[in-house]
Amino acid sequence: MRRAWTVPLLLVLCAAVAATGLSLAGREVEAVVFALAFLAVAAVNSPLVFPRSVSASEALRRSAADGRAVVYWRPGCAYCLRLRLRLGLRARRLHWVDIWRDPDGAAVVRAANDGDETVPTVVVAGLPYVNPDPAWVRGLTAAGAQSS
Repeated sequence: MRRAWTVPLLLVLCAAVAATGLSLAGREVEAVVFALAFLAVAAVNSPLVFPRSVSASEALRRSAADGRAVVYWRPGCAYCLRLRLRLGLRARRLHWVDIWRDPDGAAVVRAANDGDETVPTVVVAGLPYVNPDPAWVRGLTAAGAQSS
């Protein structure tokens, strides 16, 4: 869990140090703008942007019951963030597994990617798709569309 928050916390720390320096130099407006920009980047790189993660076993159980895809991701992954942002509110229709928090999820991803932890890996009907086009995944979230 700590690993997921490393980058966002470092960004917040850098923002605090830089904003303090700018403020001490009498550049308060720039300090506020700089701090807000860094805080926004930290928020986007945090696990908070993603829907609540579940365990790999729970995601697979839910997927078998409702036919929705499972997305394996990790914080700090630019491709995962791109997928999440392009899905918008539809992201909540999928089951998300943070591979840094769930060793079983990481094992599923490694098995699908010849030992690599390449994410996002989307599993639909038991078939893994590595870093799929967000438009294709968005199509999966359309009312009942679960075909590959």
